[in-house]
Amino acid sequence: MSDSDGKSMKRARKILEHPVYQKYAKKIAHHEKSRKFCGHDMTHFLNVARIAMLLNLEENAEPIRKDWIYGAALLHDIGRFVQYEDGTDHALASAKLAPGILKDCGYSEEEIKMISEAIANHRNKDIKDGSDLKGILYRADKASRPCYGCQMQSACNWKKKKKNMKLEI
Repeated sequence: MSDSDGKSMKRARKILEHPVYQKYAKKIAHHEKSRKFCGHDMTHFLNVARIAMLLNLEENAEPIRKDWIYGAALLHDIGRFVQYEDGTDHALASAKLAPGILKDCGYSEEEIKMISEAIANHRNKDIKDGSDLKGILYRADKASRPCYGCQMQSACNWKKKKKNMKLEI
């Protein structure tokens, strides 16, 4: 990745400062305040971003831009509050909420489309093996959950097959 990635990361940092992003993150926190299972907070978002960066560096001869990865990771679950409020799948809700924030933060229409598509598909097993942003986001999201060390593992309603029971990275 070139030196321009450092400059472009300003766009990803703007996401964190965006008032709408902060509003949505607070709504998620409100809905999850008594949640005992893994949550959808800044720790999760950053874990997904950092794991995606590792996957990207390990798998791609021509790496995906860092600000695309961070943009997707920071926004992939931002619609979780919508799921809590009306049952809409959070991946789809997040993909609908992300474009306005991304646009405000300086991402182009083409970048917004690619990032939103990755967000919309971050639960779609059909893309899990891809080395593109969609596949990397999918795998990073799953790898970010340390089910192997979770005290709530036995009470969790995730299917055993879905649980992340080994450290892969």
